[in-house]
Amino acid sequence: MSQFLGSLKERRSFYALGRDINLSEEEITTLVKDAVKHSPTAFNAQSPRAVILFGAAHEKLWNIVEEALKPLTPAEAFPNTQAKIAGFRGAYGTALFFKETDTVKNLQEQFALYADNFPDWAEQSNGIATANTWTALNEAGLGANLQHYNPVIDDAVAKEWDIPANWQLRSQLVFGSKEGAANEKEFLADDERFRVFH
Repeated sequence: MSQFLGSLKERRSFYALGRDINLSEEEITTLVKDAVKHSPTAFNAQSPRAVILFGAAHEKLWNIVEEALKPLTPAEAFPNTQAKIAGFRGAYGTALFFKETDTVKNLQEQFALYADNFPDWAEQSNGIATANTWTALNEAGLGANLQHYNPVIDDAVAKEWDIPANWQLRSQLVFGSKEGAANEKEFLADDERFRVFH
């Protein structure tokens, strides 16, 4: 228990990321697969999907993001946007997380009583898989940060990597070597977040 909680506490957002890592692409791929596979899903739906990008594919993603944001960003603000994206591009890789929507629809049809809940439960499952992957990467010595450029990049990503139409992009987990410290994390007071009854 204490080792698990320790891993949760050490998982942070690292924005200064590099490519000086000791894991192979195969080891990272296995880590991501295991984290997603062993994350719980409502009704064992297994709706989270992941696409892992390394090398040129990883850089291509962040080129897509930059191209998508350019017409949406005021010209005077775009250099800051470019600098931020360059930081993501300079990392080692990115794991894209998707929600597989056909499974959600099928469950809604099979269990009409809970139909309204399945989209929420699928989002929760995706969040669990993403957080578990993030924690596992951190435990393996890698830093990461989570981005959400969907739906702005959805069509371009789907076209570039032939993503099935029933995979909905939910987030982008950027990972690499930790080249700087994480920011200090502040917490709300416990009495604002928790209630215990006996």
